[in-house]
Amino acid sequence: MRVSEGCIVAKKQEKKTNAVREIERTGMPYEFHSFEGAEGKSGVEIAQMRGEDPDLVFKTLVTVGHSGEHYVFMVPVAEELDLKKAAAFVGEKSVHMIKSKELLPLTGYVHGGCSPLGMKKQFVTTIDESAELYDEIMFSAGRVGAQIQTTLEALQAAIPVGVADLTAR
Repeated sequence: MRVSEGCIVAKKQEKKTNAVREIERTGMPYEFHSFEGAEGKSGVEIAQMRGEDPDLVFKTLVTVGHSGEHYVFMVPVAEELDLKKAAAFVGEKSVHMIKSKELLPLTGYVHGGCSPLGMKKQFVTTIDESAELYDEIMFSAGRVGAQIQTTLEALQAAIPVGVADLTAR
């Protein structure tokens, strides 16, 4: 899979999400993918349904640290976030996942459609180092059933993103 120069938008007219607006602001190439039937499915199931490698599809996880600060971590959909590694990377004593009901008011996104781009407030964001292995990665475009495909560099042009070993391997 290779992102072509410029923006490629789905064939039918889609309402742009905040995440799409953010990536477009950079001028970096990306592809927008929209699909049906994602509700209630895991990231791995969606990747398999779409014929994508689950290792290059990243989920966006929102945590809160011991200090009360919020952090965003991105890991491959088939992997689990190692909370101890995550906390150490951001200099916290500990971090834990926020409750699902807190996600929408905090980020503006729902569970299964949370993107690191276009949140109500930009939080410290870190992606698993495995993202560096791929020419392109995919992540939520800000709603269930929508993904952005782009480079790690394009994501980092849109928002500050650290890179660290975050998975429980």
